[in-house]
Amino acid sequence: MTEKIKILMIDDHPMIIEGYQNTLQFTKKSNQELTIDIANNCDEAVKFMDKSIEVERPYNLLFVDISLPPSTDGSMSSGEDLAEYARKVLPNAKIIVLTMFNESFRIHNIIKTIDPEGFLIKSDLTSRELASAFQAVLYNPPFYSGTVNSHIRKTIATDIVIDDKNRKILHLLSQGIKTKNLVTHLDISLSAIEKRKKQLREIFEVRDGQDETLLDEARKKGFI
Repeated sequence: MTEKIKILMIDDHPMIIEGYQNTLQFTKKSNQELTIDIANNCDEAVKFMDKSIEVERPYNLLFVDISLPPSTDGSMSSGEDLAEYARKVLPNAKIIVLTMFNESFRIHNIIKTIDPEGFLIKSDLTSRELASAFQAVLYNPPFYSGTVNSHIRKTIATDIVIDDKNRKILHLLSQGIKTKNLVTHLDISLSAIEKRKKQLREIFEVRDGQDETLLDEARKKGFI
């Protein structure tokens, strides 16, 4: 019995997509028939998704690169927004997220907002891993690559609970953004940020009040 699988691959590097395509076609099972569409940006991807619904042949699987240029109307700033859109319009489609990012904050955020069936860090990726991820996501999701799993394990092993705002503060500080400039990135006041930083220093048992020490401790525990 032939199984028809409709796939949308979204990445702004044509060579990478060609590699993904070839890997899937070479490693697919003999009863699998793959139809693969390719989009290089958010706008093209939305058109493909909307069209697939219109013709009542929705996609079964999406490969979404997180580092996509924003959509022309500005409503989507990255592949993350695109994946969230896909979740709404294609509720039955499985999503494999691919990214170069390997910071805990981004990984945690993507799992929280998208909860993808597959999550691969590009630097971990081999043809064999892509083929395994593809079959696992179709029949026995989720499939996370090594880096993602080790970040999840580290976070679970730590009995520290940090909300998204605090994670974002740690992430922004690790990017070299000064405390006084955090206000522009977070919708809270400077005094609220200071209070949260104090909380974080207590959680991570930082005695010297230095941001660098706080970041070192957060890194050790897998939060950035």
